[in-house]
Amino acid sequence: MAQNDQLLTQFTGYIAREPGGSDVLCAVQRPMPIPGPAEVLIKIAAAGINRPDIVQREGRYPPPPGASDILGLEVSGTIVALGPDVDDLALGQNICALIAGGGYADYALCPIETCLPVPAGLTLEQAAALPETGFTVWANVFEAGGLQAGETLLVHGATSGIGTMAIQMAKAAGAKVIATARSDQKCAQALEVGADIAINSSAGPFAEQVRELGGADVVLDMVGGPMVQQGLDCMNVGGRMVFIAFLAGAKVELDLGLVLFRHLHICGSTLRSRPLPEKMRLKQEMLSRVWPWIEAGKVTPVIDREFALADVAEAHDYLEAGAHFGKILLKP
Repeated sequence: MAQNDQLLTQFTGYIAREPGGSDVLCAVQRPMPIPGPAEVLIKIAAAGINRPDIVQREGRYPPPPGASDILGLEVSGTIVALGPDVDDLALGQNICALIAGGGYADYALCPIETCLPVPAGLTLEQAAALPETGFTVWANVFEAGGLQAGETLLVHGATSGIGTMAIQMAKAAGAKVIATARSDQKCAQALEVGADIAINSSAGPFAEQVRELGGADVVLDMVGGPMVQQGLDCMNVGGRMVFIAFLAGAKVELDLGLVLFRHLHICGSTLRSRPLPEKMRLKQEMLSRVWPWIEAGKVTPVIDREFALADVAEAHDYLEAGAHFGKILLKP
């Protein structure tokens, strides 16, 4: 390991000791990990907090086999140790990474397949907000949803970390963006990051308004519940609806006639369970398509607040309250 880290034999991380609320989060001491083949060890500068972390804490999203039980799916930091045969990364290099667990900690092992350089012009803290959101938006909006320049993306939950990233990436790709959010303030924030139109979804049904604006070709839905039928109602022929979460409910009643007669496509996906080769392919897409947008200033991660690692319970409460705009970070 790097010289300053060689004397350390343990590191601190945060787990959920049992399913429950933020009060079940607790610190644990673990032996300092040694990177294996195709792994690096980083000293974490910042970690992103994501909704899947909440679901894991509640006991409904267990880590995949072999993953750390320490929470946290995206990190940034400095490489302090290299695994055998790792020759395309270097000690002291700053990176950000998508990981299957282990981000709420001082140190983390990262597979080289999902390590990315920090984009030019961004801080290490900003870079921590990129992997989970960037991979998710690219895989769902651009691959599963097939968004093209000139089409319209409808984004629900537009002021979340995913929402703010989806708006910016869609605009960078030449698409029109209609955003929904739960208050006039959040609508203003969605416009601030580039949405063409923002609709207060708490004011009542919005499908007719979206239809009058030309309809939606792709819908990114992380809300579920009653939003699903409204999304279907405003989709154009051949439209694609992509689900990545269902905060308002997973069970809905749908008018399948719309799906049939408008030739609609409905799909959903998760990121964490994808095999490493698939994540590596997504990483290459990020580097070739998204990183140039970031370095050109077309896409910038929106950071709401930073919390100390020891204040992780407060950070979870803040995320669940839903008032945030963009990403929430933890800093060891």
